[in-house]
Amino acid sequence: MSVRVLGPLEVWRGDRAESLGGVKQRALLAHLALHANTGVSLNQLVEALWPVSRPRSVVSNVRTYVWRLRQVLDDHLRTHGTGYVLAVSPQELDALLFDELVADARRRPDAALELLRQAESLWRGRPLEDLPDHDAWTPAIARLEEARLAATEHRLALQVERGDSAAAIPQLRALLAAHPYRESVCGQLVIALRQDNRRAEALQVYADMRARLADELGLEPGPALRDAQLAVLRGEPASAPIRQLPPSVSDFCGRAGGTEALVRALRRGSVSAPVAGVTGPPGVGKSTLAIRVAHLVGDHFPDGQLYVDLGGTAEQPRDAGDVLTELLHALGITGAGLPSQLTARAALYRSRLAGRRVLVVLDDAASVSQVVPLLPGDAGCAVLVTSRRRLSELPGALQVELRPFEPEEAAELLASIAGEDRVSAQPDEAAAIALACGHLPLAIRVAGARLAGRSGWSMQVLRERLVDESTRLRELSSGELAVRASFDLSIRQLPEQEFRAFVRLALPGPHDFPGWVVDTLLDEPGSEHLLDGLVDAGLLESCGADGIGQPRYRLHDLLRCHALELARSLPDRLSTVERMLRAWLWLAVTAARRLPVTFGTTIADVDRVAAPEHLLAEPVAWFEAERRTLCGAVDIAAAAGFDELAWQLAAACVPFFDLHSHYEDWARTHARALPCVRTAGNRAGEAVLLRGIAQVHIYRDEFAEAERDMLAARELYRAVGDERGQGTAIAGVGVIHRLRAEYERSMACYTEALRLLESAGDLHSVAHVRASIGAVHGALGSVEQAREWLTGARQLAADLGDTHREALVLVRLATLHRSTGEHEAELVSARRAVTILMDLTDERCTAFAQVELAEALISNGHPQAAHDLVEQALETYRRTGNREGEPAALRTLARAAGALDQLLLPYFQPR
Repeated sequence: MSVRVLGPLEVWRGDRAESLGGVKQRALLAHLALHANTGVSLNQLVEALWPVSRPRSVVSNVRTYVWRLRQVLDDHLRTHGTGYVLAVSPQELDALLFDELVADARRRPDAALELLRQAESLWRGRPLEDLPDHDAWTPAIARLEEARLAATEHRLALQVERGDSAAAIPQLRALLAAHPYRESVCGQLVIALRQDNRRAEALQVYADMRARLADELGLEPGPALRDAQLAVLRGEPASAPIRQLPPSVSDFCGRAGGTEALVRALRRGSVSAPVAGVTGPPGVGKSTLAIRVAHLVGDHFPDGQLYVDLGGTAEQPRDAGDVLTELLHALGITGAGLPSQLTARAALYRSRLAGRRVLVVLDDAASVSQVVPLLPGDAGCAVLVTSRRRLSELPGALQVELRPFEPEEAAELLASIAGEDRVSAQPDEAAAIALACGHLPLAIRVAGARLAGRSGWSMQVLRERLVDESTRLRELSSGELAVRASFDLSIRQLPEQEFRAFVRLALPGPHDFPGWVVDTLLDEPGSEHLLDGLVDAGLLESCGADGIGQPRYRLHDLLRCHALELARSLPDRLSTVERMLRAWLWLAVTAARRLPVTFGTTIADVDRVAAPEHLLAEPVAWFEAERRTLCGAVDIAAAAGFDELAWQLAAACVPFFDLHSHYEDWARTHARALPCVRTAGNRAGEAVLLRGIAQVHIYRDEFAEAERDMLAARELYRAVGDERGQGTAIAGVGVIHRLRAEYERSMACYTEALRLLESAGDLHSVAHVRASIGAVHGALGSVEQAREWLTGARQLAADLGDTHREALVLVRLATLHRSTGEHEAELVSARRAVTILMDLTDERCTAFAQVELAEALISNGHPQAAHDLVEQALETYRRTGNREGEPAALRTLARAAGALDQLLLPYFQPR
């Protein structure tokens, strides 16, 4: 399939053009195509299609258009939240393909001319020229047309540069006629005419443009156009420019966004010399990118490029006065012509660059104070700086901060060094090597060099050598390339406190972490400011703010390996890890106690520690922000042998995992902590973990495994004398029997569980089991007994203030009301349950209640609303892997569809 917007709107399938319907339907497709791969809300579509007045059936109209377009677009047109998205690749949408070809042309100068011709060939006229104009489309269409003009200019400039002026001149004239104030086009035409020995015509073109600018806009031609005229008047080539740039690497790849931003910044007009900076951690490829960009913009600086290494990572960075001496020598100033004072040298340097167009590349800057004396004053020059430290004080500079490669870029670089055949033969091994390198360009370059020099190695050999974090940096060394040495250059410049923080920040593991952790790791309140210094040094990555507004950070994997090597010698390493874990545990326990009570969960009583309790104002949001870090904390506790901390951390997360259906995290954290508590002989902790694992098995419809683990947990609880634990475990067995429709056995388990829980005084769990007994009575047809048990359970939950438990009992009551034909009461109970559970953001239980509400809606004559509600519940069950509720939801969906007489419609496909 191919969608085309660069001209009349068309959709092609093979060699056949598809019918797209009326104007509004075509306009909807056009709007989605102009915002391809981005969600467009229903309100945005309505505003775009009916900007002035709209019919009452506007929402229905949009959905009808979408339904019809899906017959053409298949799964490319998808629902996205409350709106829609057109999901297409560049090969499926001409506007995306155009952008991709133009970007490739910038990255590949050798193939640029052909790529630009391919890009221009995609245009068939003005974008969407067969549709009425819409204000909502103006920015997107203007961007496309400007990009087309820029691509055409670029292509014609390349033709002139390669000596094909005769073919370019007519096209440049036509382009200038269409854009009479575009100086860049005029300049190219002047250059092309001069190259074609038509000097008089070239000067006339310049004179016409100058008169036009002066008479109509009151402007003089810019420096680039004036330079083109002067070149014609001189009639001879300029003196040899300065060319100090090191060669660009032949295997350069990736960095398209950074390259484009830097090229644009260095070529922009300004009242002073444009300045651009490239910063980032060691080994990320700052110098490689800077040199590449400097070569790409070489044509914009005909008087040459100056290059100097400032030695910012050396023990003693270079003095600005010495650097100015070197630069002035390159500009022809030697001996007595050199002033002795720094300010005088800087002034002379700026004077020598005045009126010239020179790019100055300052590599490996230590600080802003080192760079400022080296900045030219003339607007025709530009400066490109690289530094491991952020140079935020650099006046007016564009800062491009590099991060490690994307996986595709990393694979491309590895293939270019180690060999395309080796990488394509074992792509999974290559991806694992790149991942072990943290996608850091220097590390990948070292890994590729090791493979290139060892033809007998398989990719697997190097991958296995890189698995062990304790030896990984040793393996990433080849000749003069060494990752550890690059890191050391930055680390040795850290102040003492920042160094202490850097080493200890490896202890929280590979996940991102909040800023407050550094206080705990150093056991010194008010240490968070040290993180700013590490970020500025390129040794710590700032990940922005999380969902509760706290800043988050992470160490690059290889930097963390280096920090871990240093941390092994810390005398207080284990006590630091324990202090950190206890802070996490106290926060998790405190947050868990503010969530709905989860049946069967054991939340430990822990001592208060110094930790930021104010972050727990929204406990669900806090758990969501810290979810991965908490899972990692369980791993750290288990690996360190802290068995109590391991099971307590895992259990403290259960209320949140249950609320938002994070079953994978639930199962993994419990399974990770289990061997640790078993090794320690911690039977109480083992019982809690087995009970939790069994509950996940129930949600996944894995009843045999669930029963095995529930019974094992019961025996462990009995061995340690925990009545409450025994009660929750045997109640879990009762759930399994109930789901198997073994109601007599289920009732026996619930009765025993109720006795144990009442004896233990756990009233929340008592309410839960009473409701379960009521549900079993209902399944057995004992209506009045069911009503008595359920009503009592609801009253107890209400007395306890346990709204979550009350909502679940209301769902059971709704089922009972339906069986007795009390359909109005059924609807009231189900609606109340859904409202409570949605307010508590409990995804799993909300879906459970939504299915019951759908049944109530069918009973009360609202099958369409029921159908939509069950679809929502099914989406939740499938997304979270909850197989327990899916069969009942499908049965309800079928009943709703039957009531709507929809079973024969093609789009209704219950699964």
